[in-house]
Amino acid sequence: MRIALIGGTGAIGAGLALRWAKDTDHEIVIGSRDPERAREAAADYQQTASEYGSAAKVTGFENAMAADRADVIILAVPPYHIAATIEAIADSLAAGDILVSPAAGLRRDEEGFHSRPPSAGSVTQLAADVAPAAVPVVGAFHNLAAGRLAALDTPLEVDTLVVGDDDEAVRTTMALAAEIDGLRPVYAGGIGVAAEIEGLTAVLINIAESNAEMADLGVRFR
Repeated sequence: MRIALIGGTGAIGAGLALRWAKDTDHEIVIGSRDPERAREAAADYQQTASEYGSAAKVTGFENAMAADRADVIILAVPPYHIAATIEAIADSLAAGDILVSPAAGLRRDEEGFHSRPPSAGSVTQLAADVAPAAVPVVGAFHNLAAGRLAALDTPLEVDTLVVGDDDEAVRTTMALAAEIDGLRPVYAGGIGVAAEIEGLTAVLINIAESNAEMADLGVRFR
């Protein structure tokens, strides 16, 4: 399977790319608005993965070309770029492709971070509203610490909550998540509850910022 990470040069995109490249044999495609930056990042990720004995293939392209080459497309972009990003790659999407959104709307003030969902109710719902009708949207990977993902010597041992209305797309996304060593996907319901899942991101960041020893914390449900 080919997995594209749109915005794959950013922190969460890099972390997911590195973990999939290290732990699986899927082809990883890095997308960026700047194709040269995407190629450079892809080469770096492939080199890092190879140091762990992986023979993963990691390539880099402009965002639309990256989406065109993939079956599952991770929208590793800030929430305020979700709609424009989907519109920019829409012609590269085909029926049966899956869009996955890890973004969460946040705002920060002197008290800390707070959930700030868009008018659609959640970033995942916003993505679903903009996506082509034949392309299902799944929300996942919202609450993962990018630093912990990218530190390949650090065991993850965390869960990721997954939401979506298309059963097959949810199963595929959960299977891909489970292939990352130490990451357990947990189904949390349909897109209608995505706001609650995304809101957990603010809670975790506030805890991390208040406790130095928890800088890269995650959650595990038992």
